[in-house]
Amino acid sequence: MSETILVTGSTGFIGVRLLQYLKGERAKVRIFLRFESEVAALPDAVEIVRGSFSDPESLARAVRGVDRIIHLAGVTKALDESGYEAGNVMPVKNLFAAIMKDNHELKRFIYISSLTAGGPASEGIRGVKESDTPHPVSAYGRSKLRAEMVCREHAAHIPVTIVRPPAVYGPGDKDVLQVFLMLARGVLVLPGSAAKQRFSMIYVDDLVEGIMMAARSVLAIGRIYYITSSCSLSWDDVIAAAKPVLGFSKLYKVSLPQPFVFFVGAVIGAAGSLWGKPALISRDKAIELVQNYWVCSPEQAWQDFGFTARTTLADGVAKTIDWYRRKGWL
Repeated sequence: MSETILVTGSTGFIGVRLLQYLKGERAKVRIFLRFESEVAALPDAVEIVRGSFSDPESLARAVRGVDRIIHLAGVTKALDESGYEAGNVMPVKNLFAAIMKDNHELKRFIYISSLTAGGPASEGIRGVKESDTPHPVSAYGRSKLRAEMVCREHAAHIPVTIVRPPAVYGPGDKDVLQVFLMLARGVLVLPGSAAKQRFSMIYVDDLVEGIMMAARSVLAIGRIYYITSSCSLSWDDVIAAAKPVLGFSKLYKVSLPQPFVFFVGAVIGAAGSLWGKPALISRDKAIELVQNYWVCSPEQAWQDFGFTARTTLADGVAKTIDWYRRKGWL
C-alpha cells in the first residue's frame, strides 16, 4: 500500500513544485489549506483538509492516518516577533499536539526551516555546517530556530528531520525575479558589499528532491540538514549565468552602504507598522540583506543519503527566466 503524505504550505512557491513531484511519484497526497486558499492549480486526486493551525479539530483531521508530514507553511514577513511566533512557531506546536493525540504511527515529520535559523557563515567558501552553533540575526531566523527547538523537544517520541534551505529559486519564485528584472534593465542594485558577498542557492526542483530523500532516509531521523548546491556563489556568477539568456550588453552595479539600507528598512518598516501590514523590507530584514556570507555546506546530506544538487546555475537560471517570460512576468 502506498504512503499518504500530508503537505502544509502547498500553495506556496516550494509547495507547488513539491505537489508536482509527488504527483509524478503517484503518491497519495493530503494538503492542509486555509479556508480562503484557492485550489484551482492543485493536481488531481489531492485530498484537501481545510482549517486553521489554531483549530485542534481540523488539525486532527489533517494528521490522522498519514505516514509522513512535510511542514512548509510559515511566514517570511511579520510586524514583530509575536507575528513570527504566530506564523512559524505556533503551527509547529499545534501540529505536534495533534500528532501526539491522533497519529501514533507517524513515520516522519519533516520541518522545512531556513538557513537563517543557523545564521550567516564567518567566511564564504566552507559555509556553516549542521554542527555549528546557531546564531540567527533576524526575527525571522529566530522564529525558525524556535520552531526547530519544538521539533527537537518531540524527537524522542516522533521521528523528526529538519531541513534548512538557503535561497531557493526557480519557476514561480517572486523574490529572485526582482534580480532578473533589474538585470534585464542593465542595472543591479544590491544592499551591502556586492563585491564581497557570497551565498548558497538551490534550484527548487533540486530542493524538493532533497526534501523527499531526507524524508525517507533512516539516517536522517533526528538530524538537521542543509539542502543546497555544491558551491557558494557570487553576484558575478549570477550575472554570468543570466547574461546569455537576458541578453544585456552593459550592466551597472550599485552597492548600497549598510547605514543607508538600515535607514530605508527602518522607514519602510515603520510605515508598514502604521498600516498594520508587514513591509517588504524593514530594519530587521535589512540586517539579513547586508550579511556577506549566507553560505551553507552540502556535505552532511551527501554523506547520509547521497543528495547532490543536479541543476547547474546556468541551467537553473535559463529554465527560470524562460518560465518568467512564458508567464509574462519578465
